[in-house]
Amino acid sequence: MPENPINTDPPSDQGGSEDSHSLVLRCSVNAPMRRLLDYLPPKGAELPFFVGCRVQVPLGNRRVVAVITAIIPRSESDIEHLKHAENLLDASPLISDTQLELLRWTANYYQHPPGEAMILGLSPRERRGEPPASFGKPGLALNLRGLGLPPGALDRAPKQAALLALLQTAPRSYEELESLGISRATARQLLNKHLAERQDIVAAPNWSGGDGLEPSTEQAEALQGICDSLGSFHCHVLEGITGSGKTEVYLQAIAKAMATGKQALVLLPEIGLTPQMLQRFQTRFQAPIAVLHSGLSDGERDRHWHMARSGHAAIVLGTRSAVFVPMTSVGLIVIDEEHDVSYNQQDGLRYSARDVAVKRAQLAQCPIVLGSATPSLESVANFRSGRYRWHPLTSRPGAATSPKKILIDIRGLQLDAGLSEQLLSAMSATLDRGEQVLLFLNRRGFAPSLICQTCGWVSGCHHCDARLTLHRSPPRLCCHHCGEQQSLPRQCPECGGNNLAAAGLGTEQTEQALQRLFSTTPIHRVDSDTMGGRSSMQTLIEQVEDAEPCILLGTQLLTKGHHFPRVTCVGVIDADAQLFNPDFRGEERLAQLLTQVGGRSGRATRSGEVIIQTRHPDHPVVRAVLESPWSVICDQLLQQRQSQGLPPYGHLAVMRCDSRSIDQGLGFLEGCLTTLVSERTFNGIRFVGPLPAAMARRAGLYRSQLLLAGSSRQELHQAAAQLVACATSKKQPAGLRWFMDIDPADTV
Repeated sequence: MPENPINTDPPSDQGGSEDSHSLVLRCSVNAPMRRLLDYLPPKGAELPFFVGCRVQVPLGNRRVVAVITAIIPRSESDIEHLKHAENLLDASPLISDTQLELLRWTANYYQHPPGEAMILGLSPRERRGEPPASFGKPGLALNLRGLGLPPGALDRAPKQAALLALLQTAPRSYEELESLGISRATARQLLNKHLAERQDIVAAPNWSGGDGLEPSTEQAEALQGICDSLGSFHCHVLEGITGSGKTEVYLQAIAKAMATGKQALVLLPEIGLTPQMLQRFQTRFQAPIAVLHSGLSDGERDRHWHMARSGHAAIVLGTRSAVFVPMTSVGLIVIDEEHDVSYNQQDGLRYSARDVAVKRAQLAQCPIVLGSATPSLESVANFRSGRYRWHPLTSRPGAATSPKKILIDIRGLQLDAGLSEQLLSAMSATLDRGEQVLLFLNRRGFAPSLICQTCGWVSGCHHCDARLTLHRSPPRLCCHHCGEQQSLPRQCPECGGNNLAAAGLGTEQTEQALQRLFSTTPIHRVDSDTMGGRSSMQTLIEQVEDAEPCILLGTQLLTKGHHFPRVTCVGVIDADAQLFNPDFRGEERLAQLLTQVGGRSGRATRSGEVIIQTRHPDHPVVRAVLESPWSVICDQLLQQRQSQGLPPYGHLAVMRCDSRSIDQGLGFLEGCLTTLVSERTFNGIRFVGPLPAAMARRAGLYRSQLLLAGSSRQELHQAAAQLVACATSKKQPAGLRWFMDIDPADTV
């Protein structure tokens, strides 16, 4: 039952009396405004009001859904100017006090309008003002008239009598009735006689966890440390080499949390990982599992959302946005592949799901587990400083061994669609043994660009400062930034010549070469062009698990936690594509990527090998991945960061701007900065810019940015908040949009 219900007579329409100030609803409205709005209760309302309930309110000439965030005795605004809310949509809160606190913190920390943050605590239909969805199965229940029938009332209709007898014990789902031989037609007859009514049937939850595998010594120590902290907030970093059994630790820790009656929240970086992880959870647990990701329909999200909120679901498994799902009693949070950049939301409310999850665990007073073979430098710094607890898994269970690493210097070599003779030879040997090959190439399409070899023309996007990627299936030129598509030109648009050629390498081109070189071997290309369907990844996993020799070729979609037990040869076709990223996190991400993709090899009983092709064999990151464990790589990268004052030893924020011209955006940011520094001196904060972004034009808009850097998180946030206030107070030119990015995933 919600605490502190308030039930008063509605305020006078005239206002001005003490009673008229006795109840004001402070509401969070889903709109890009940086303040909460006050409303009077709906006219004639007699129900109690609770924080966390939704109300329908007028906003301009619209009617919008808002969330009550506070009930206050009086408003700072003149009561004569306050409007009445129109409808109270909920009799009890949809968002708990703890969840409200998390959403408030998210809006404040990331400098975002509170209404656009608060709406993340609601399901799709709830955002539209509709009632919460039911997650039960359609079924039938007797009404009062049916329950009051005397014995023998339906003896002349034996099927109806049998159904009546069943329903007198309990409501039943149609699915259950059909399994008992009772048809929908018989059910309709009771409905037509007004003896029964339709009802969604929710089975009583049965939470039980199956027996786990016998843990290794390291797994047992990690599990003990996590389980000892159940019921209190502690952050655990589970650093395990690929294939070391991190998921088994998750499963056994979740079972312990469930045994205390608590729910578990598990976040994954990609939708493609969900089916495989869900299958493992369903095999282990006899318990309802709610699944939440963007690949579901709104109806599915609604039902699973309500399963989580009601406490029916023991486990919530989801991607980034599931960090905000309401839950009755969170007892454990798990972030798998915590280092992955996919946990960073890149539009709208820009947040890190990992960092929000840590705050959620703190508010819920429960442990959180950050798992990865390559933990982020922020997490490494936290456990080295003692803020987080560290649990290493340094070996693979059973007979599995770490893969052998081989570096191929491809300078001067003849390559066939990027494949060297040495790599092809290793692939052939692997397939001959009846095993599988995984090839990594982080470029989809046939080639990164189309060029004219006569005049040098390069296919470019009309809306972005980017080249159009050549695709062969179907034939087209496509911008991977804004989505623009063009048909393939027959002649060069500049010189009219016919000497057009593909430049560079993409997965389509390598796939064609593999089909020619290994004509009897199944080739599975895995990128966003082939994995667009909801069940695409699950279908692929089932095909690969059939154990026949095959070749998997793909982009980063293949590197993120998938378990392919028969893959023993992994080839990185072009390690150089990530080497010279201008962002300061580029080297960290390259090292993580190469380590993660290499970890797909030799995960079962067979030994594996990782073959890395590069034209820069002496590059420090390439050598480090080849020769050193992740801890040593972290040492080197952390020393660089510390000397430069970069995260995790410094803090960053970026104000970004999209505008119709580059001068318009730069001028707006310059004006904000000038106003800011004229009002206050910021010691320890450096302002870099305004400058054009690395890709200055995208989707027809010009992008500019102002970087804030400082050693103190508190001072940086104060500067960012005042910069936001300056931008809010300024009149924006038509077509200009700005936003603040705290702890940005990239700075270019």
